[in-house]
Amino acid sequence: MKSYQKIVLSIFLFLLFLIIRAYEASLFYDPLMAYFKNDYLYKYVENINLWHLTINMLFRYSLNSTISLGLIWVLFERKDYFKFSFFFFVFAFVFLVLVFYFLIKDGFEGGYLLPYYIRRFIIHPLFLLLLLPAFYYQNLSKN
Repeated sequence: MKSYQKIVLSIFLFLLFLIIRAYEASLFYDPLMAYFKNDYLYKYVENINLWHLTINMLFRYSLNSTISLGLIWVLFERKDYFKFSFFFFVFAFVFLVLVFYFLIKDGFEGGYLLPYYIRRFIIHPLFLLLLLPAFYYQNLSKN
């Protein structure tokens, strides 16, 4: 792939991240969005439809992961990076959702910071910020 094509596709994929972020309130069920903005200081977690929240988190995580995988493919064009990232995203989602589920069932008794950050890793493409520099460094050290 030519460099200008990589640049255009990368910008397009980053714009998709911005679109997901801009329309998150209307696209996804997330009662914790308002809670973590300010309500955690003086309120307990209300009744949450946990099944609905999990499905919406899966949908958002899948969108972000698909865009992330596309970006990894566009930038590096390596099957091994793509496969590793795919399995990493799947494993991370399963692990994080299980931990998040138990923290919600516990009612955030241990505090709100751990569920807050776990939720952030699920709903935002933060793993991409870890994988891109790692793959870039690996490419530099091989060449």
